[in-house]
Amino acid sequence: MPIIVTLDVMLAKRKMRSRELAEAVGITEANLSLLKSGKVRGVRFDTLAAICKVLQCQPGELLAYLDGPEPPLPPA
Repeated sequence: MPIIVTLDVMLAKRKMRSRELAEAVGITEANLSLLKSGKVRGVRFDTLAAICKVLQCQPGELLAYLDGPEPPLPPA
């Protein structure tokens, strides 16, 4: 049951760079990059809320559910 992160789409719609969002939210660009790529296992609700506030969107606009087998994680 993979969850797809569509943060990059919303950033493009808002014509905002990752660096700008990271600064506004108070997270590192590296952590934002991991979130955008879907390589995280979770996101704190306060971080998600801050992202939604800055991008003026709803959490459902950033996350999607794709039914099917979960792809394997890349090697650490």
